[in-house]
Amino acid sequence: MNPVFDVQKTIRQNLLKILDNHSLEQLNKIPQGFSNNLIWNIAHCVATHQVLVYKLSGLPTMVPEKFIEKYRKGTKPEGDVSQAEVDEVRALLQSTFEQVQKDYEAKIFKTYREYETSVGFTLRNVDGALSFNNYHEGLHVGIAMSIRKFV
Repeated sequence: MNPVFDVQKTIRQNLLKILDNHSLEQLNKIPQGFSNNLIWNIAHCVATHQVLVYKLSGLPTMVPEKFIEKYRKGTKPEGDVSQAEVDEVRALLQSTFEQVQKDYEAKIFKTYREYETSVGFTLRNVDGALSFNNYHEGLHVGIAMSIRKFV
């Protein structure tokens, strides 16, 4: 397996553990001092992955645009999510990870629209996007680990 996918697999496993070890109430709780909750951080990872890897490559995403709009950069929870939404996020964590590996191996990523991230790193191709995505998801695992101490 490509090392970038090894890292992403570990990150996604950690996100799945957070989903498995917290109640719906805990996933939805926004602790004092935080602007979001556990489920938002996890869903945000899925949405951002789709934008960085697929949208900027000019390819269709595996998640609905409505999902991306709800969890994209700059958003915050607009209310509690249901168990069905948690289950959807859980499934997407796995399916998007599996599909991106297949798509990468199939070499479907032909073009890429250059993008400067909010931390000043410029993404120039899908390889850079995949690497940066791991950094981004790692940050959100850290945030989620902090939030879980308060829920």
